[in-house]
Amino acid sequence: MEISYLQGIFTGFIQGVTELFPVSSLGHAVLVPAWIGGSWSEFTTNPNSPYLTVTIALHFASALALFWVFRYRWIGLIGAGLTSVSPFRRKSTLESRVFWRIVIATIPVAVLGYIFEKSLREMFSKPIFSACFLFLNGLLLIVAERKSKSVANASSVETEDREIEGKVSIPISFSIGLAQSLALLAGISRFGISMSAGLMRGLSHRTASDFAFLLALPVILGASILKLPELFTAKNSHLAGPILAGSLTSFMCTYASVTFLIRWFKTRTLYPFAIYCLCVGLISVIRFA
Repeated sequence: MEISYLQGIFTGFIQGVTELFPVSSLGHAVLVPAWIGGSWSEFTTNPNSPYLTVTIALHFASALALFWVFRYRWIGLIGAGLTSVSPFRRKSTLESRVFWRIVIATIPVAVLGYIFEKSLREMFSKPIFSACFLFLNGLLLIVAERKSKSVANASSVETEDREIEGKVSIPISFSIGLAQSLALLAGISRFGISMSAGLMRGLSHRTASDFAFLLALPVILGASILKLPELFTAKNSHLAGPILAGSLTSFMCTYASVTFLIRWFKTRTLYPFAIYCLCVGLISVIRFA
């Protein structure tokens, strides 16, 4: 199958906008081609389609943008984490404790993603599943908001790390990671379910969103790196141009959406995204049932 430059750029736009918005990028990756129809619909239904491989490249671009936004913080976290286990100079710090909470929260999705990879690939080709999960995503966001604390004000990076270290205990970080595993289902938002789990465990919007932003990077980056070799096979060589164009679009849109959402969750809630998921999910269920 071929993917044109227009299709690559448009898919990159959708990926970049929806990756960190709590509306599920994978769900949109399935539903948008299905809604457009024609040759687009074959992206997910044709067993020979390179579409899943293309989405992997777009996710990698999103991961790079996410790292760039938080680059200084990630450099500090990674350095502190490695220092804490160094045989020459072990030192536990605030940043190292936050780093290991992120690692703990990443374990469930890594294990479950590996175990259920084949089943998840099969579900990826069926829009009705994505439509149902997108509707469910909206319900989860509403439930989380109704149980959440009031929105907190912004603070410095140091205060944010202290908030995570003080309020996101090891059991809570593991439970948030377990909830994040639901995002393996196309239609459930990775960021949305992680933040919702944090809110339901009593975290403020600031702390829950901050931890969710940090937690998103290892999963997106890890999954992308594992599948990247598929991009460099002979059968996919003709897709290099559209993939590059889509990846650049995905990077720029992810960067813009993350910087927007960082400001959004300082004062606002998940309700607008929940309403969007309920409406689009319900209409899509009716369309593809």
